[in-house]
Amino acid sequence: MLGAMQDWDLLVTQVIDHAAREASTREIVTHWADGSETRTDWAGIRRDALKMAQALEALGIRKGDRVASLAMNHSRHLVSWYGVAGMGGVLHTINPRLFEDQLEYIANHAEDRVLIYDAAFQPIVDKMKDRWTTIEHYICYDPPEGSDALAFEDWIGAQDGNYEWAKVDERDPCMLCYTSGTTGNPKGVLYEHRSTVLHALAAIQPPAFNFDASSVMLPVVPMFHAASWGLPFAGGMAGIKFVFSAINEPAVLCDLMDREGVTDSAGVPTVWLATFQHCDANDRPLPRLRAATIGGSAAPKFMIRRLMEAGIRVQHAWGMTETSPIGTLGGPTWDWDQLTLDQKVDKAAMQGRPIFGVELRTVDLEDPTKTLPRGGETSGALQIRGPWVIRRYFKADEDALTPDGWFDTGDVAILHPDGTMQITDRTKDVIKSGGEWISSVELENAAAGHPAIAEAAAIGMPHPKWDERPVLFCIRKEGQSVTADDVTEYLKDHVAKWWLPDAVEFVDDIPHTATGKISKKDLRDRFSDYRLPELREAEAPLEPAMAGGDAAEDEAPDESQRKRGIFGRMFGKD
Repeated sequence: MLGAMQDWDLLVTQVIDHAAREASTREIVTHWADGSETRTDWAGIRRDALKMAQALEALGIRKGDRVASLAMNHSRHLVSWYGVAGMGGVLHTINPRLFEDQLEYIANHAEDRVLIYDAAFQPIVDKMKDRWTTIEHYICYDPPEGSDALAFEDWIGAQDGNYEWAKVDERDPCMLCYTSGTTGNPKGVLYEHRSTVLHALAAIQPPAFNFDASSVMLPVVPMFHAASWGLPFAGGMAGIKFVFSAINEPAVLCDLMDREGVTDSAGVPTVWLATFQHCDANDRPLPRLRAATIGGSAAPKFMIRRLMEAGIRVQHAWGMTETSPIGTLGGPTWDWDQLTLDQKVDKAAMQGRPIFGVELRTVDLEDPTKTLPRGGETSGALQIRGPWVIRRYFKADEDALTPDGWFDTGDVAILHPDGTMQITDRTKDVIKSGGEWISSVELENAAAGHPAIAEAAAIGMPHPKWDERPVLFCIRKEGQSVTADDVTEYLKDHVAKWWLPDAVEFVDDIPHTATGKISKKDLRDRFSDYRLPELREAEAPLEPAMAGGDAAEDEAPDESQRKRGIFGRMFGKD
């Protein structure tokens, strides 16, 4: 027996139809790279999306064809999210920060037929044009005066907008986004209409972005990265006001937040660090936000505390391209009002709890058939499943799932009894020392709390006795002087004694991926010949006076010492 309710496919076009009907005059503001500003509304976004769908069909683009964008955050890019899907196409958002070989690979692998781009990326287009073998049409969102590029507004302006959305199934694809490809070529993740709408429904809930009609969102997370955390669709569903900036300078962002009454913002930790620096340098308070969502990498506690002390709700968001991308969000818990500030900071430093539609589990790092308990103590490989989680990569022959249907995220995490998830590392970055695991992420965040450290990265270096020992690479803040001993002494109050790095090295820069995360792979490659100080000293020729005695005996902790402390004499016997 079937149910007796109406059939209503979950389609992206229904989101924009709803926004234009129920929040037609809610503003969409854009601050452009040249400093100019434009204003439209949800009715205008839908009108232009209809014209864009017509314009694409006039170019011969058909259902299932890929249309690429190479652009920052602005209203015309938002039009593309709905216009491409509206004619049955697939929008492929390209990350301009990728390397040239990656840019070549993903556009050709996707078989993009059209590229719509920002004028700021004209040099990339000029350099890559001969290497992009499938792109037939190039359109510029904001061509400067005198440019011979086809202007987006002129292109869609030739259409009358008398168009009906294409007939598609909710299981048809609507967007394509590639991973950053830290190992091998980037992989494509193909989002469905159904999965996208379900993701947006979950994202607007109170435990997530908590959007309502009064919300004003300035997303700093770029629209080319991980579906901009799903915000363009969630925002349309809730009919919120969007404030976009095509440039991410803290002075511009803070000014926009103040002038436009921004209540919510979302970005990676470096965005908030830059905001702190700008506000401190100009003796001005932080913008008066209701909520700041932080994703991409873990936020250090000092950052969370400062935002909270300014009256801003802070929530970690965890997810990945393969999860559309939201997996967990760190909204207030049921006992939030009873917690002290320190307890709130500790709770917010974790990655939050799964929203409905997401299931999480952790498995043993060495025996993936063993599911770990949610006891809040044991870390394991994090796996996920749900209706907006990837099943198979684009053009792949096989599913990307475990035999029992879970997706292995590559993260290492602890699941707490109340459902809170705490990322401790990546499976390829976790440091195994003396049979125990050290979280490079927690070590980095602790070091970043030092007032003289701008950024820190920890990696494991080979050790003949302990397998690996951590080395911490740090960038000093401009004008600050700090020594390795200073950092180690500071860390003693923030991490376990046996986590303390064997060395602290100061560097001018730390490599990052195209999505802004620390690239441990590149860091390991850069320091592939590095030797721990202890090993360098052991390999150096000994002076005759120091060659005898009981030095060798002192180097090796006995069993009783090891029982008193996992690294025995190396870090003391207590």
